[in-house]
Amino acid sequence: MTDTFRIRRATSDPAVAEALADVLLDCVESGASVGFMHPLPRAKALAFWQSTLASAERGERLVLVAEDTESGSIVGTVQVVLTMPDNQPHRADVAKLQVHRSARRRGLGEALVRAAEAAARGAGRTLLVLDTVTGSDAERLYTRLGWQRCGVIPGYALWPRGGLCSTTVFYRELAG
Repeated sequence: MTDTFRIRRATSDPAVAEALADVLLDCVESGASVGFMHPLPRAKALAFWQSTLASAERGERLVLVAEDTESGSIVGTVQVVLTMPDNQPHRADVAKLQVHRSARRRGLGEALVRAAEAAARGAGRTLLVLDTVTGSDAERLYTRLGWQRCGVIPGYALWPRGGLCSTTVFYRELAG
């Protein structure tokens, strides 16, 4: 039920960075391969989000957050990375889709992906690219939402507690 969430662009408010650090810590704790190893120190998670929000302030990316409408707490996020090489002004990367365990299985992942697509379209992008852990819930989500699978790269990254995982690369062309 996505009506229990509100998706908006993140601000550089310190409270937003703190809340996003909570989401990141929960995702890493639950085993999500989002670029960090377990245990993830809170200071490192907070520094990541402070840097990411500063990047958004510079216009290099869009950071979307999902708030639980009842509690007002941030329970999910996704990024649209806009900074691309000069010959790719039409393209953006979707990155770091994260949903807190307390908000999973309620349509929030789909809502965040759709919001990222709309935000990218609004920024004039017509092609999106992303990668996700092969065999994951996220891979099934992107497939269900019509993203095109390019292929699998074996041994691409480490799971948060160690061991290699493969990644599946996807793209999506956006209507004008």
